[in-house]
Amino acid sequence: MHPSPADIRAQWAEHNPDLDTSPMELVGLLKRVTGLLNRAVEPLYEGAQLTAPELDMLIPLRHAAEPLIARRLAERLGLSRAGVSKTLAKLERRGFIARTPSPADRRVALVTVTEAGAKAVDDLFPRQLATEVQLLAGLGEDRELVIKAMQRLVEVMEAGAGPA
Repeated sequence: MHPSPADIRAQWAEHNPDLDTSPMELVGLLKRVTGLLNRAVEPLYEGAQLTAPELDMLIPLRHAAEPLIARRLAERLGLSRAGVSKTLAKLERRGFIARTPSPADRRVALVTVTEAGAKAVDDLFPRQLATEVQLLAGLGEDRELVIKAMQRLVEVMEAGAGPA
């Protein structure tokens, strides 16, 4: 059995009473949720064409009305530009995306999903969604409450993070 967040906070308070440990409970729960979600979908990616982060990158491209730039993808996904650039380079090498120079600004590349990328998303994403549906089914009527709380958390964290 793992120590509770309250136990861990009490341990820290004993050794460092001036330390504000209040974020630990929420951050600990977020890490636990992330770990449980990753563990649930991990089997889907064994032997798959894509990794979970690559699929996350391709999904907004799959249904985009027009090509996107890497900076917009980074903003949309809440990722660093460097991380997005690295993942896009891998996807391009494997033929899942195409990058073309922007006519408006040659320093910027327009990113589109290729037919192979769209097929990979269409093959893998429905299976991931089915796993997530099963994982979250127990929320029942609390689902909307959890969504509202998570939306509020995102707002607070985005406001505190400052400009991207």
